[in-house]
Amino acid sequence: DRGIDIVGHIDSGLPTMGLPSGVGAEDYLDLVGPAVGVLLIGFAEGLGAAKTYAAKAGYTIDANRELVGLGAANLGSGICSGMVVNGSLSKTAVNGGAGAKSQVSGLVVAALTLLTLLFLTGLFEKLPEATLSAVVIAAVIELVDFSSLAALYRVWTKRLGSIYGHAARADFAAAVAAMFGVLLFDTLPGLIIGIVVSMLLLLYRVSKPHVAALAKDGTRWVDTSSHPDLRRLDGVVVVRVESGLFFANADHVRDQITGMVTTGTTTVILDAETSPFIDVSAAQMLAQLRDSLARKNVSFRVARDIGQFRDVLSGADEGALKVDVYPTVSQALEGRDSTSA
Repeated sequence: DRGIDIVGHIDSGLPTMGLPSGVGAEDYLDLVGPAVGVLLIGFAEGLGAAKTYAAKAGYTIDANRELVGLGAANLGSGICSGMVVNGSLSKTAVNGGAGAKSQVSGLVVAALTLLTLLFLTGLFEKLPEATLSAVVIAAVIELVDFSSLAALYRVWTKRLGSIYGHAARADFAAAVAAMFGVLLFDTLPGLIIGIVVSMLLLLYRVSKPHVAALAKDGTRWVDTSSHPDLRRLDGVVVVRVESGLFFANADHVRDQITGMVTTGTTTVILDAETSPFIDVSAAQMLAQLRDSLARKNVSFRVARDIGQFRDVLSGADEGALKVDVYPTVSQALEGRDSTSA
């Protein structure tokens, strides 16, 4: 009567348990696609809420166990004619704000829900909907982590140099995108926006890794961008890729290495210690780079290959992808004790 929306009538009693009636196999098949979409979105939101509170409380969670639990809950909900079950950040915030520390809170809520459905629905029918919103807002405001956002902003504004600056600043961009997504649309769309932005930034990072030109500092080989006082060896280009090598960044790595070669260069050495993996496309790129440099009378060598990088090179075809590999950069300089891969 006063222009305020209220909850309204709530049916009391327990739902009927059993399998859906009048539903055939074709109906289930038609629901597979939408069900997978609901699963992915619901699981993403629930896992996001779980990880948020796991970080606040200092414990870890198992995503597989969360998925099994979510599946069991939806199975039970379906048998009881219920709605889709998923984790909710706002409801989790209300639960946490009430002081919940364990799964016992869920059992208490279930018992109170059962009691309410049977006897207490009338108490909530005239409750203003704004009251429910106020409860959620008061609980969710505690989840706004201004200190973490401030730390990301400090990284954004700090001069980090050309090596890792863009990679570190991307974190702040993803956080801001997710924050505005939540404020403008809702929790779930904001979560999806944050995931999409993070994936795009990740693809950008891995497609354009830093290719460092190295100089010798005692027994170490270090990046000249971080040690500008060191001088590179005459006629030798020693490089290190700060990433694994695969099809998405193979051309970028080749162009960066080729750009370091001058008319006086006689040897190019790839220090592969910081490249944990390589695919066949990148291995072919190295072979093509070897041939291209050979036409300029420049030898190409690989040093300190590790793990899967070594396995791919050693398992590659002898004729097409043969590359000289050395245990250390120093041995690659001397051109001795090589193994062909």
